[in-house]
Amino acid sequence: MSVISIFSGNFCHEDAIVKEVVKATGFTLTDQQGIVKKASSLSKIAESKIMEAFMAKTSIFNKFTHEKERSIAYLRLAIAGLLEQDSIILTGFPVHLIPTNISHVLRTCLIADLKHRVGNADTEGHSEKAAVKLIKEHEKNSTAWVKDLFSVEDPWSISIYDMVVPVDKVTIKDAVALILEKSKSGAVAYTQRSKDAVKDFHLAALVETALANEGHNIGVSAKNGVVKLTINNNVLMLKKLEEDITSIANKVSGVTSVEIEIGKEFYQTDIYRKYDFQVPSKLLLVDDEREFVQTLSERLLLRDMTSAVAYDGESALNIVDEDEPEVMILDLKMPGIDGIEVLRKVKASKPGIEVIILTGHGSEADRRVCMELGAFAYLHKPVDIDLLSETLKKANQKIKDNLSRVK
Repeated sequence: MSVISIFSGNFCHEDAIVKEVVKATGFTLTDQQGIVKKASSLSKIAESKIMEAFMAKTSIFNKFTHEKERSIAYLRLAIAGLLEQDSIILTGFPVHLIPTNISHVLRTCLIADLKHRVGNADTEGHSEKAAVKLIKEHEKNSTAWVKDLFSVEDPWSISIYDMVVPVDKVTIKDAVALILEKSKSGAVAYTQRSKDAVKDFHLAALVETALANEGHNIGVSAKNGVVKLTINNNVLMLKKLEEDITSIANKVSGVTSVEIEIGKEFYQTDIYRKYDFQVPSKLLLVDDEREFVQTLSERLLLRDMTSAVAYDGESALNIVDEDEPEVMILDLKMPGIDGIEVLRKVKASKPGIEVIILTGHGSEADRRVCMELGAFAYLHKPVDIDLLSETLKKANQKIKDNLSRVK
C-alpha cells in the first residue's frame, strides 16, 4: 500500500478532505502536530521551538545555534520512522522533507484562489481582514519553506507534487475521489526500491541528528550503508572537521563507510563553527560604544562564543521580544532607555534570561539595584576576558539546570 502526503493552503477544506480519505482508506493519520510531537520526543527540543522551523523569519541567533537546522534534522528522523510502515497519511510542512526517491508516496497539494479561501474562512468565524492576514502569513511561510528545500518560489508548484487539487473548482467528494484513485496507481506502489530508499533516508537522518547533537550542521545523504557528508561552509581547520564528523558518523549503527564532499557554498565568506553546548548559544551584547562592543564580540569569538549586538536599549528590547536571547551582557549608561530600565523590563517579561551587567560608570548603589532586579553578575570595564568567559559559562549552566528542573 502507498503513503499519502497532503500539504494544503489554509482554508482549503484540508480537515474535511483528510477525514474522508482516512475513512475511505483505513490509513493511519499523523498530522503536522503529531510529527512535531514525535520530533520533540526524539530531540528533547520543545514543540514550540520545532514549529519555528516552518516560519519564514529566522532568529538572528540561528547562525550561531543552528536551531532551525537541528529541528529539521529531527523532523526528518521522525518522518523516516513513520515511513517504515505503509498505509499512512502525513500532513503539513514536514511532508516536504520526504526525499523524492521514496516513490510510494503520493504527494498531494490542496489549494484554492483567495476569494474561495476567504469565503471558507468566513464560515469558520474569521472576518475578511483576519482571513487575508492569516492566508498571507501562511503563504509567506510556505514560500520560504519550499524555496529553502527545493529552490522553488511557488509553494503550490506542480513540480513538487504528484497532484495539485484546486478545491475551489471541485467538491470535497471529488477531491477525495481523485486522491483515492491516484493512491491506487502503480506509480506509487510500495516496491523494494522505495523500501530501500526509506532505509537510506532513516540512516541519513540518524547520522544527521548524531552530528547535530555534537554541535555540527552538515548535509547528509546515505545509500546502502555508505554515508556522504557535505560541508557547505568555509572552515578554518577542514582536516580536523573531517576527522570529527567522520568519527561521529561511523558510530551510528548501519554505517559501513563515510565519504566527505565540499558543497557548493563552501567558498562563501562565513566561517563554519561547531556549536558549543557549554557556552550560551544566544548571547546578546548591548552597549552604545560601538568600537568597544565590536572588539568584545571579536574577543569572545576567539573563545568560540558568538553573539548578536544591539547599540541601544530599545533595539535590545525588540530583540528580546522577537528572538529571546539566553544571556545578555548589558551596559548601564546608554542614551534613551538605560541599562537599569532594560534589565527591569527584561526580568519582568522574560525572567529566564540571565543578564550580566558590564559597566564603566556604575556605582555601588547601581550594583545593589541591579542585583535586586535579578542580574546574574555585575562586572566593571575594562573586564578580564577570562573572568567574563567564566561568568558566561556559569550563566549558561544555570539556564541548563533550570531547564532540567522544569523537565
